[in-house]
Amino acid sequence: MHILDLHLLWFGLIAILFTGFFVLEGFDYGVGILLPWLGKNDTERRMILNSIGPFWDGNEVWLITAGGATFAAFPGWYATMFSTFYLEMFAILLALILRGAAIEFRSLHDNPRWRNGWDWAFFTGSLLPGFFWGVILANAIQGLPIDANMNYAGTIWQIFNPLALLCGITLVVVFTLHGAIFLSLRVNNHLIQRAQRTAKRMCIPALLLFLLIVGVGFQTTEVFHRLILDPRMVPFGYLTLATLVFTPWLLARGRSGWAFTMTIGTIILLAVTVGIGIFPHFMISSLNPAWSLTIDNTASSPYTLTVMSWIALTCIPFVLAYQAWNYWVFRKRISPKAIGHY
Repeated sequence: MHILDLHLLWFGLIAILFTGFFVLEGFDYGVGILLPWLGKNDTERRMILNSIGPFWDGNEVWLITAGGATFAAFPGWYATMFSTFYLEMFAILLALILRGAAIEFRSLHDNPRWRNGWDWAFFTGSLLPGFFWGVILANAIQGLPIDANMNYAGTIWQIFNPLALLCGITLVVVFTLHGAIFLSLRVNNHLIQRAQRTAKRMCIPALLLFLLIVGVGFQTTEVFHRLILDPRMVPFGYLTLATLVFTPWLLARGRSGWAFTMTIGTIILLAVTVGIGIFPHFMISSLNPAWSLTIDNTASSPYTLTVMSWIALTCIPFVLAYQAWNYWVFRKRISPKAIGHY
């Protein structure tokens, strides 16, 4: 296989892994954000936690796999990205640990204050990752002061620019919308109506924030210029807008399943738009375009990529089949009588 083909293959595989992570873990985060607000008593909160109980730890494996693939296929990008966003990545890691601890520890005592404390810990651990991932993605699109040695030459606060903060908030809102619709498909009783009402309320903020990002991004980065002006990019922008517009229309007609499909489409289209917009770059240098990180100057050796390709293409179908089977087995709604120990 030609070396350029290997670069394209692994760019695509890593993009798929990160997209799968955002789609699957996105509703996990959304459910966690909604937990203290929609669950009016311990039984309802246990139902909410049980709605993602069989899935949440498997969904996080997508991030681990994506990180491992990045390290093996594009070590130059991995090193610069993790050193540049060290604090953000560390905060995401702490949040993921906090989420896992909250799920496991809340059931150890029946004390309401104990359980309420862990519920808010789960909320915090679900809120922060979406925000920081939005910050990271925005900076990758907008560009960073990366020098000739692929080192970040800016300050800590430079990463938290207006576009990055806006993207962080938007991703949290989209995940909350995604999680509310997922929850309406997984629970029974009054929780269905609450989840549906919450989903309807989140649609307009998600749409307005998306339009605001496009407007701010058009003023600050070349990627959004191409999104609006390049005929090859324009369809992705309109399709993303269409998914956000059709979601409340479907919710109003009681089509929660199709609405969930729309939010999945929103996340996938956003990821595709980002990937196509920055290709063949991973991180754009604002100091000198020649210093940007690309699929060529950050890649592993051809031999490494070849061996990894055979392993990945052999194993991935089995992993996907297993996860699909897992979702099929646990497809039934959660009722108060069927809740577990969470």
